[in-house]
Amino acid sequence: MLHIATVHYASPRWIEIQTSHLRRHLSVPYTTWTSLQRIDPQYGRYFDRVIRQAGPHSDKLNHLALEISHEAEDEDLLMFLDGDAFPIADPMPTVQAALRDSALVAIRRAENADEPQPHPSFCVTRVGTWRALPGDWSRSYVWGESDGRLVSDVGANLLRALELTQTPWSEILRTNGGAVNPLFFGIYGDIVYHHGAGFRTAGIITRTDSAGVPQTRRKPRVPVLAELSRFLERRRRRVWQARVQARNREQSDVIFEKIAAGEPGWVDYVRAIQGEPRPAAAVSP
Repeated sequence: MLHIATVHYASPRWIEIQTSHLRRHLSVPYTTWTSLQRIDPQYGRYFDRVIRQAGPHSDKLNHLALEISHEAEDEDLLMFLDGDAFPIADPMPTVQAALRDSALVAIRRAENADEPQPHPSFCVTRVGTWRALPGDWSRSYVWGESDGRLVSDVGANLLRALELTQTPWSEILRTNGGAVNPLFFGIYGDIVYHHGAGFRTAGIITRTDSAGVPQTRRKPRVPVLAELSRFLERRRRRVWQARVQARNREQSDVIFEKIAAGEPGWVDYVRAIQGEPRPAAAVSP
């Protein structure tokens, strides 16, 4: 049996999309477990189990896994799926092949400053493995980026648990390009689509976006001119941030409307705007 843990927050707009794609593409029996904080309870009809929750996203995922583990068998499969992620093809052949050689298979967002950890937008393991590690989506463990900064993100503690127990895992990498946005609107392993920030309407700046922030110019030595330079620098950054957020939000809306309308060519559209070609290897142990 496959048990799916997914979190929806403050908006139901991905619920019908996600659950319809699960029905269409999953080839094994499954149950769905979710959290619907700040969402009309009537949407609970789309899921098998609704668990009342509050708190950070990673805590909700850990709690759902706890509830599932209390009822499931060790050999049952546990799938984590972001609320704005869903299969676009049957993922089970990829999952089953990966789990023959490793204990966990998950998206790794190498495009996001080469993140090393499993990501909960799509992750599958056995219930017994999750119990034994123990699995934990929280962030505390850190790693360094090329500029020397220490970084942590969701899945950091899971990465450390895998390292400490020398547990092998398989990565699913992005298989469409990033011409429009290097992080959002991702297709992974040609089996899963992850919209990215699908529950945020204001638009955000990602670490990958931040690589394009206007560079600081040399400040004049004259105090008055230096202050004027700082003012202009702040304004340039605000203008850049607003432009990037508007671009991300506009592209998000366009793609979402195509998905919600059920346009048959939306996957090809996403691939086309992202600048194919795709890498040949999608999953690596």
